[in-house]
Amino acid sequence: MHEMDQLLPATARAEQRHFWFQGLRRFVSPWLQRATQGLSDVRLVDFGCGTGVNLDLLDRFGRSYGFDVTFVGLQIGRQAGRRRLVQASVSDAPLYSNAFDVVTSFDVLYGLPDPVEKAAVREMFRVIKPGGCILINVAAMDCLKGDHSVLAREIRRYSRASLTRLLTQAGFTIERITYTNASLFVPMLVIRTYQRWRGLPEEAQAETDISVPAAPVNLLLSGILYLESWWLRWFNSPAGGSLLCLARKPNR
Repeated sequence: MHEMDQLLPATARAEQRHFWFQGLRRFVSPWLQRATQGLSDVRLVDFGCGTGVNLDLLDRFGRSYGFDVTFVGLQIGRQAGRRRLVQASVSDAPLYSNAFDVVTSFDVLYGLPDPVEKAAVREMFRVIKPGGCILINVAAMDCLKGDHSVLAREIRRYSRASLTRLLTQAGFTIERITYTNASLFVPMLVIRTYQRWRGLPEEAQAETDISVPAAPVNLLLSGILYLESWWLRWFNSPAGGSLLCLARKPNR
């Protein structure tokens, strides 16, 4: 079994209701609206789509497609009724050049070895139309490494500078970049500092980190991230558990 196949069933159980996934969708929706504004017949593709759950969101802005290297994630997505899914690697996308208006990648790059990470970004640049956008979400800030890092098989966490450097070296122009989940930064810092102090668990024991919290807690945290999503419509955050970046391929 591919190493990520063990994570995807746990993710699938959480991604509809878990406060973190709900927050992510609220964060990215205004950015997708910005990326597709004024366009017609929009085509979007999600690099490393997992179960394809984010295609449900992307379809609000155009016709979306997704691909992932793991069969298990695609199988879960197809069982949920998602059809525009194929199996492929993000570093060798089976897509025409200059074919898509928007490329998304949510929490994929941080788990790729350096050469594969750079190849994936080059592929994103290749398949986007001139003037098109990428929307990237990645884990951020080394001080927030914790149990979830084991489950997600993180190789790195990004800073604004490191993600900006990765994308600009591939040819993109940064339009906006900000940390997200800033409203939960202090509790995350305390919890994950403790997790590193007591030692990170084996992967089999880390799955509880992606479990949906008790309903009142999940509702409270979801509400906090909802308020943060409105803040992020106008302002950037100086710290947070994730980095969200909108970048554009030069129109030439």
